[in-house]
Amino acid sequence: MMSNAIGIIYANSETDNLQGLASERPIAAVPFGGRYRILDFALSSMVNSGIRTIGLVTPHHYRPLLDHLGAGKAWFLDRKDGGLFILPGVFHGLTGNNHTFCIKDLENNMEYLDKDFAENVVISSGNQIYNTNFKNALEFHNDKQADVTLIYKKMNNSSDLTDEIFLEMEKDHKVSTIQKKKEQEMTSLVQFHFVNMLIIRRAILLDIIEKYSSIGCIDLMDILSANLKILKIYGSPTCSLIGTIRKVKDYFDRSMDLLDLAVHGRLWLGVDQIHTKIKDNPPTQYTAHAKVTNSLIASGCTIAGEVVNSIIFRGVILEQGCKITNSIILPKCHIHANAQTDYAILDKSVKVNGENILKGTLHNPLVVLKKTVI
Repeated sequence: MMSNAIGIIYANSETDNLQGLASERPIAAVPFGGRYRILDFALSSMVNSGIRTIGLVTPHHYRPLLDHLGAGKAWFLDRKDGGLFILPGVFHGLTGNNHTFCIKDLENNMEYLDKDFAENVVISSGNQIYNTNFKNALEFHNDKQADVTLIYKKMNNSSDLTDEIFLEMEKDHKVSTIQKKKEQEMTSLVQFHFVNMLIIRRAILLDIIEKYSSIGCIDLMDILSANLKILKIYGSPTCSLIGTIRKVKDYFDRSMDLLDLAVHGRLWLGVDQIHTKIKDNPPTQYTAHAKVTNSLIASGCTIAGEVVNSIIFRGVILEQGCKITNSIILPKCHIHANAQTDYAILDKSVKVNGENILKGTLHNPLVVLKKTVI
């Protein structure tokens, strides 16, 4: 039991790069993997690590999050002592929130940090797909008597991570540099990629909030970078699969990764389960005409068409003669006879009438907005 730590999940990441999937909900509330929301992965990882007090920083349109979470029962957080706390984030206006961990969001919710006497705070972003246990990182944090421990992933050089934060460390894992990687700086073959998860001593965090909150919405990572010589900041590695969702292509690729049995196993079939809201749906019904190949299909569906390399959420109806390939079909969609989709993402309750063909590409999947009738 990690009783000396509380958790904070930043579930207020917003973007216009998801082509409408995040227009009425934060990225954390976007459905994923047939029956989950993206937030479930960070929340479950904290709960599986023994953290029983978790604060969720929410955006201004947080209703989908509250609808999904309820009192936190599915994550064992409906408790008298600790539990799930909703922390209203600062409204960032039309410009959106480009920060990883905005200090103003924490200043806004000082009561949450003040009333618990846990020694450490585990902080994670809520727009990532992962299943990790923070126990090893916390033990490392305590062994090093660190002020801050940044969790990183060791990876080969990759040009598609140019906006990410990378670390340079000394031999004892003490962090010497925190910086965003640029193309021209790609020198070594191995990069230490910060995965938007950290452990910080609560007293240090309170001190940082007091000193920096008057500046405005400054990012905690910028503050840590500026105080590398003052604070004891270390790096702790993780082997977990980490997928950050910022663009439609991220969402599509990380979803399709689930069709790989190795990825599926590492996310879902280990000791630590990913929890989500329970729904009492009947089993999916497959008619004699149904054909399913390499796909993930949730409960409560009626499948009479062909499904190939696709993810079908709860309560979807696929009529006879329709063909779904390389697609993600969110809950309660209805695809009529002889309609086709390929490289498409259909948001909730989309109705596609017969004979229609919806086609995107691998690099530019087609997104159909919620409740659209085609």
